[in-house]
Amino acid sequence: MLSVIIPAYNEQAGLAVTFKTLEQVLASLDMPFELIFVDDGSVDKTWEVIQHLQPVDGNNRVHGIHFSRNFGKEAAIFAGLEAAKGDCVVVIDADLQHPPEKIVDMVSLWKQGYEVVEGVKEDRGEETGVHRGFSKLFYRLISRFSGLDMADSSDFKLLDRKVVDALNRMPERNTFFRALSFWAGYSRATVRYRVQDRQFGKSKWSTFSLVRYAMRNIASFSVLPMQLVTFMGAVFFIFAGILSIIALVQKLSGRALGGFTTVIILLMFTGSIIMFSLGIIGFYIAQIAEEVKRRPRYLVSEEYTSEE
Repeated sequence: MLSVIIPAYNEQAGLAVTFKTLEQVLASLDMPFELIFVDDGSVDKTWEVIQHLQPVDGNNRVHGIHFSRNFGKEAAIFAGLEAAKGDCVVVIDADLQHPPEKIVDMVSLWKQGYEVVEGVKEDRGEETGVHRGFSKLFYRLISRFSGLDMADSSDFKLLDRKVVDALNRMPERNTFFRALSFWAGYSRATVRYRVQDRQFGKSKWSTFSLVRYAMRNIASFSVLPMQLVTFMGAVFFIFAGILSIIALVQKLSGRALGGFTTVIILLMFTGSIIMFSLGIIGFYIAQIAEEVKRRPRYLVSEEYTSEE
């Protein structure tokens, strides 16, 4: 059986179309499937729409999960992974920007023995130039920090049951699905796709939320920023040593350094590095505090399963 996870947040306008499109595409696979819609605490009628979805074929089913509030897309994905019953699992966006017809290609590769099939973007669709630039910078940084090449990756992917079970055993609270699926390894293949234009609604990601998302995921998947603090300290130590030697030579030669310009520059430079370093350390401490609380990733308010 195939499980398809569809995280949704305020997607009432297009959810019925997404459901019908997925049913039509998956009908060609000649295998039973389940559609798992995870309502991430929507404030519109997304949950009401999910509760009225009924599959045409009685061998298939719709499973709905409604969060008590908005916990974020990562939590929604992992709620779907924990609920999935299929031998393979696909994660796809609810706005149809991930082309559902590519699921057929993914399943074909899975049947050939691949355990992870990555959806790789050929282009980024209707994104603005600024958004596209920040995305490329983020993936360049996360790839450099983690040692995993995640260029043009996305949450659109197929996972074998053993990979899903491995991800579900991971205990951390701050998860980054696309990076964890890379970290897990297993045999993998890729399917290239073009990001489709959004047909309904608008993107739920603001610039601030994307920056916060990037910072949290970099911190949760790499300690290199912490090592950057040590590197900056070493650079400043060398810089300060050179200036100290220059000042000592000038003092001994009777040409003492005049004025306070150098002192002010040094103090400001030192203070900036200290504050920047404390900010990095504080961010990691905050991440640790979130982990040690051991709060659940999400809380489920209600569930729905279509009639079989």
